[in-house]
Amino acid sequence: MIQSGITRPRADARRNRALVLQAARFAFEEQGLGVPLGEIARRAGVGAGTVYRHFPSKEALFRATIVERIELFTDTARDLAEALDPGAVFFRFLSSVVRLASRNKALCDALEAAGAGRFEPSPGVGQDFDDALEVLLGRAQEAGAVRRDVGIADLRALLVGCLSMERARAATGAEPGERGRMTALMCDALRPPRAATAVTKLPGEPMKRNEARCGVCGAAIAAARTGRPPRYCGGACRQKAHRTRGRTQQT
Repeated sequence: MIQSGITRPRADARRNRALVLQAARFAFEEQGLGVPLGEIARRAGVGAGTVYRHFPSKEALFRATIVERIELFTDTARDLAEALDPGAVFFRFLSSVVRLASRNKALCDALEAAGAGRFEPSPGVGQDFDDALEVLLGRAQEAGAVRRDVGIADLRALLVGCLSMERARAATGAEPGERGRMTALMCDALRPPRAATAVTKLPGEPMKRNEARCGVCGAAIAAARTGRPPRYCGGACRQKAHRTRGRTQQT
């Protein structure tokens, strides 16, 4: 029995809304907030009026597509709050957020705008993400894995900047060995001074056959035509490896 005063959307209206959301999700991932509503309507196979009937503005549609993605990050961070190795967990979580969000321009735009106070995906969603991230940060700091002078505002700024740089490098066709390098540098910058000699290693792309990698930064090394194969990509990495060996021998 249907209660009086409650009207369920018709099946075709529900179907059209789902089509609009799916088309918007892909369009925003590719182009961010700049995609026109007309383009979303075309992808969904509906008229612009249908889009406006379900979503009064492009911002409302953008919010509907982005909330679930940010909530997923928040839920993951909450699940990791009691992990046994808070330092390693913190850096893995950051790296995962950058890796996943850098492929999604909508997420990049949302995180950047939220960090600048220009956008709130949905009441409480942005704050929930910050709160969950701050718990991971605090536990990593207590474990001595992250420098104490870093706050959540610093971390959000670093995260947004890293996302932007990773997307820019991917767009210019960075070599597989260079992908994720900005993330590794961000993680290294967050470590306390006494851990500055530690270098973040991220999962890389599968090596090509006979391809050599730098022993310090992991970048691809051009094969030597003659003589001994090179171990490092350049002088800076060679000197860093030499200093590390010297410290090890002294201890």
